[in-house]
Amino acid sequence: MVDEVRIQGLGVIDEAVLDLSPGFNVVTGETGAGKTMVVTSLGLLFGGRADPQRVRPGAERATVEGRIAVDPGGRVVGRVEEAGGELDDGALIVTRSVSAEGRSRAYLGGRSVPVSLLINLADDLVAVHGQSDQQRLLQAGRQRGALDRYAGDALTKPLRAYTSAYERHRQVTALLEELTTRSREREQEAERLRFGLEEIEKVDPKPGEDVELATEEERLGHADALRGAADTAHEALLGDPSAAFEAANVVSLLGTARNALDAVRDHDPDLAALADRLAEAGYLVSDVATDLAAYAESVDADPARLAVVQERRAELTALTRKYGGGESLEEVLEWARGSAERLTDLEGDDDRIEQLRAEHAELSGRLEAEAAELTAVRTAAAERFSAAVTEELTALAMPHARVEVAVAPTGEYGPHGADEVEVRLAPHPGSPPLPLHKGASGGELSRVMLAIEVVFAGADPVPTFVFDEVDAGVGGKAAVEIGRRLARLARNAQVIVVTHLPQVAAFADQHLLVEKSDDGTVTRSGVTALDREGRVRELSRMLAGLEDSELGRAHAEELLELAAEEK
Repeated sequence: MVDEVRIQGLGVIDEAVLDLSPGFNVVTGETGAGKTMVVTSLGLLFGGRADPQRVRPGAERATVEGRIAVDPGGRVVGRVEEAGGELDDGALIVTRSVSAEGRSRAYLGGRSVPVSLLINLADDLVAVHGQSDQQRLLQAGRQRGALDRYAGDALTKPLRAYTSAYERHRQVTALLEELTTRSREREQEAERLRFGLEEIEKVDPKPGEDVELATEEERLGHADALRGAADTAHEALLGDPSAAFEAANVVSLLGTARNALDAVRDHDPDLAALADRLAEAGYLVSDVATDLAAYAESVDADPARLAVVQERRAELTALTRKYGGGESLEEVLEWARGSAERLTDLEGDDDRIEQLRAEHAELSGRLEAEAAELTAVRTAAAERFSAAVTEELTALAMPHARVEVAVAPTGEYGPHGADEVEVRLAPHPGSPPLPLHKGASGGELSRVMLAIEVVFAGADPVPTFVFDEVDAGVGGKAAVEIGRRLARLARNAQVIVVTHLPQVAAFADQHLLVEKSDDGTVTRSGVTALDREGRVRELSRMLAGLEDSELGRAHAEELLELAAEEK
């Protein structure tokens, strides 16, 4: 139940506080005073669309804060705790703000949350109904949704089974269409893949082979230079043993230096350390010289091998350009792996088509059976729904009206079945039932919609119902009956109604007046809870247009007494 709503900067309302009672709350006021903003604020609290044009001119943002009494052990509290929010003395604080630039913020129990969470919680907290809801209920899809909502748990299981079969049937149908209508394209793709795989298999590349061959070609192509460099370095380190006389070389020079230091090393430890380092250098140079000699012997110019390597590299380069994007041999091997898997899929199409056709036939049978069960459940629910709404219309001063909900299978399967649902109204005995948009006047349509919502209240109860001028186009005795019916609904739930009818307002447990004051520049609206005298004045204004009309006041008193007797 909504205990309190604080509104700031919304439409014509600068700042207002709504203190709501548990029963029947009515909101009235002159045209343009901002009554609709009350419903708009409740809609925002529960995830409604954030329209920056609703922000009061000159204000940075519009803010709505609601204090809602919730069941401590209910599902709502669990969702709040999951989001990190907390209750305030057993009540849930919900805040929604909309900036003039269109940015929206939502807070639940003191914690910032996505607006979608408010929308999810709304199903357990409030049902907001306005004139726009009436127009939406005239649409065929909305009428089917309304009937499904009324059917409740009886429809849940068969609808889930149908949805599962429908989704798989749609997937299988799409796959079959693709496999059968694109068979030529798929065969061409398979031929292209086979050719590529055969070409790669013929060359038989190995991982890393391109890098190894590049290194080998570089060495073979410069064999003479490499061997000459190794020989020259070797002679510089050890000398040329075939020379007529021994030239200076690195090893002999190191030996001379070491001998000079060894002769006096015992006289200074530092010099002895240097002598040891020279000895190590001599050993290292000797090892390098030996390795250079071995390297020079291993390097051999081999034109035949060089030609083989160059030819192999050309083959690998051609594959890389064709199947590796010119990048590397690894890309070629990856293409081959993926293409082999794809070719396996393509070559298995015939078997797969047969399997899919069998599954499609089985799913078509399931779909027909599940759709038939949906039709049966909806037909039974439609009979109950029609009787319940017709009974409500009797209480709303339409005793001879009859509502029928027609369920007609179309044979075309959609996401919700194969049924077309249409709500029809026969306003008078003997008149044929016609679709609502053809068979109901404005006032009759309002009463039919109210009857539907009252029936929903029994089938799908929520703690709070909000009606925005659902009594539009109604007057006289019918208006009294609407007020009486709303008062009865308020015995089991909180009801908030925005109305322009005094006959409806008289039945309220709490009467809230939206007033506007004009200082010549800015209009500000506030909300006031009326006492008995205030209600008489407001009802008189609504009846006669004059707050202090004696006739209007007498009529207002009469309405209040009638309502009190009904309660």
